[in-house]
Amino acid sequence: MSFSQSPKRPCIVSLRRYLIPAPNLDLLPLFLVYFQTVRLQPLDTTKEEMRLFQRHGMIGTSSPGGSSRKYEEACDIYVRAANMFKMAKNWSAAGNAFSQAAHLHLQMDNKLDGAINFLDAGNAFKKADPQEAINCLNQAIEIYTDMGRFTIAAKHHISIAEIYESELLDVDKAICHYEQAADYYKGEESKSAANKCLLKVATYTAQLEQYQKAIDIYEQIGTYAMDSVLLKYGAKDHFFKAALCHFCVDMLNARLSVQRYEDMFPAFSDARECKLVKKLLDAYEEQDVDAFTDAVKDFDSISRLDQWNTTMLLRIKKQIQDDESDLR
Repeated sequence: MSFSQSPKRPCIVSLRRYLIPAPNLDLLPLFLVYFQTVRLQPLDTTKEEMRLFQRHGMIGTSSPGGSSRKYEEACDIYVRAANMFKMAKNWSAAGNAFSQAAHLHLQMDNKLDGAINFLDAGNAFKKADPQEAINCLNQAIEIYTDMGRFTIAAKHHISIAEIYESELLDVDKAICHYEQAADYYKGEESKSAANKCLLKVATYTAQLEQYQKAIDIYEQIGTYAMDSVLLKYGAKDHFFKAALCHFCVDMLNARLSVQRYEDMFPAFSDARECKLVKKLLDAYEEQDVDAFTDAVKDFDSISRLDQWNTTMLLRIKKQIQDDESDLR
């Protein structure tokens, strides 16, 4: 077998030529050596070719024959193959190989190694197939929860939520996974980690106009923060966001909520966020769009408003404009 390659043509390798079905595992590492020699050029891999892995020392996909050592060797070869596929940037093949290793580990009752390989598979699939990445991460989460490792499970629920956020653009499912992560963190007394997840939930529920749910979260986290020496400064931001959510629902409730926040947390009275909300309430009462806009501009010139705050303020401003139109 020649391992040379033409410098002018990309090397597209087919596994079929180099994997020789045999009743033992001794020949399988040869293809790894080949990939190293050709410097990991892109691979033309099919599902049929991936099945060739299973024909070395295994019968079918669910009941490998032979000793425990053969299982372990098969897992090692799958992992080595997966890493080669990763280096070749063939992410789907890498994910498939890691997933096969994970299933073999589970058949040997090596749950922890199986979970690790499912995570490796999920990370590979993130670059090629987000839904399959979620499937692998869910299998890892199931193992970790069965083992009572809820903090690790929570971390990977966040990973799934981020895939729904950035890749699949499904906010509702992202919210579900952030909530599940928060529940696990709470159960493990990781309050700060739980609050980070809940803030994500509040951000998205407010954008979906589920204001009461967002208000409950912001008030809960604001109350928690104001009693902490380290987090006290951030309490004003949470109460500010809760007030904006109230404002989107009802102006009177917003005014009452601001008074309540001042009573609970006197430092909120001196915060620029509190003063802004009061100016906006006055502008709303007077149906003065210009005063509303000027108050927002003044605040933004010193403390830059983020996208979420801007969205909420635009919704409130639209209510004033709609009310003006109705009066005419």
